[in-house]
Amino acid sequence: MAATDFRQELISTANAVASPGKGILAADESTGTIGKRFDGINVENIEENRRAYRELLVTTEGLEKYISGIILFEETLYQKTADGTPFVDILKKKGIAIGIKVDLGVRPLRATDGETYTQGWDNLADRCKKYYEQGARFAKWRAVLKIGEALPSELAIEENARGLAMYGMICQENGLVPIIEPEVLSDGSHGIEKCVQVTQKVIAATYKALHRYNLLLEGTLLKPNMVTPGQSGPKVTHEEIGMATLTVLRRTVPGAVPGITFLSGGQSEEDATRNLNAINAAPMARPWNVSFSYGRALQHSVLRAWLGKKENVAAAQEVLMKRAKANSEASQGKYVSDGKASGESLFVSNYSY
Repeated sequence: MAATDFRQELISTANAVASPGKGILAADESTGTIGKRFDGINVENIEENRRAYRELLVTTEGLEKYISGIILFEETLYQKTADGTPFVDILKKKGIAIGIKVDLGVRPLRATDGETYTQGWDNLADRCKKYYEQGARFAKWRAVLKIGEALPSELAIEENARGLAMYGMICQENGLVPIIEPEVLSDGSHGIEKCVQVTQKVIAATYKALHRYNLLLEGTLLKPNMVTPGQSGPKVTHEEIGMATLTVLRRTVPGAVPGITFLSGGQSEEDATRNLNAINAAPMARPWNVSFSYGRALQHSVLRAWLGKKENVAAAQEVLMKRAKANSEASQGKYVSDGKASGESLFVSNYSY
């Protein structure tokens, strides 16, 4: 089937995920990455523990008040609760759109200074069709670019833009709304001005490629990095990040795109929320809904409340609701910090998952 066969469904799904006041819970960590998370709380990385943790997330009562979509890893898409109820059935009942990570990680881009391209082309169309039949309605593919003295290279920008466009085309042909994720990493000591220049160039190149591959923009979502200084660069205010980020988006993202759902990029829970709030509070028009698609910035405190223990599930779910509510408020420019959110940096150099 062509993307036109799914046209109305793609538009409907994209707009539902981009509902005002709601965002995406990114729970698509690979087996290796969730293992690193579990190491931090001394929980063994076995399927039953992964299933139990994801059950905690999807069964949180009232989650649909703040979460419009959830991105799952393939394993999780087919898992069930302890009583045998498929996760997808629970999410459908809540009205939460189901997303699926379809890329297979990054590989070195030959003859570059440590740059990468994203892999996952093998049987992508067949996998998308299978995921759609299982209940998925949107997908995610992460492209990664770096800032350096001569980075990102034109080759890296072009190859990653092309990869995102090809992935997006295949997704739409199989009924899945593609989340377009060109992430500019925050590694480095550069200032915010450098991030403005690079992020603007990367997003512009990405949309040029999407046009070239004839994507239905109304049936897509964008998941970019926020415009920030490098991790070891000069510090700026949340308001400066908000203005810089919104400026870049207004210069590059077509108004036809229903929603922009930011990645947290290793920011602390508090910074991710306050920066999202600053973007939405900035005194400039936004033709798209601007929200969140957070993994670490929604789950960090949840994992530490859970610790792999059944008796802690309710407490961990309460933490999840609190973080989801805070980011819902931030997506409307209404967040007021209570000073209790974690300020611990979640930055991981050259992050992959």
